[in-house]
Amino acid sequence: MTSRVEYIGDLRTIATHLRSGNAIETDAPVDNQGKGERFSPTDLVATALASCIVTTIGIAAPSINIVGAICNIEKIMTSNPRKIGEIVITIDFPKSGPYTEEEKKRLYDIAINCPVHQSLHPNCKRTITFIWPD
Repeated sequence: MTSRVEYIGDLRTIATHLRSGNAIETDAPVDNQGKGERFSPTDLVATALASCIVTTIGIAAPSINIVGAICNIEKIMTSNPRKIGEIVITIDFPKSGPYTEEEKKRLYDIAINCPVHQSLHPNCKRTITFIWPD
């Protein structure tokens, strides 16, 4: 098993990673009867995409230094049915560049082929923008 989720009431859960014991609490979002005081489950999906992108880049392109890259994530929900309609990620790459055009293309290709990106439903739009240092 990978994890365990316990519903603790008030639209909250505790998700525990079984191998490490690390835990994340979730809360329903304000626009869906929650308090919005923690990540919502759909926030975690959007955040997982960004985390997966930079982790996969770190694995697949270890010679390209991206330490300090910052991902800003926006999750856009739709209704009927309520679901994630779009995940917008802006990745600000560190000034450890400059990055060649070949490296930029390679990093983008890695990003759109990360496991989470490939696991999302095709109807979930993904907008990924890379910001390169001057």
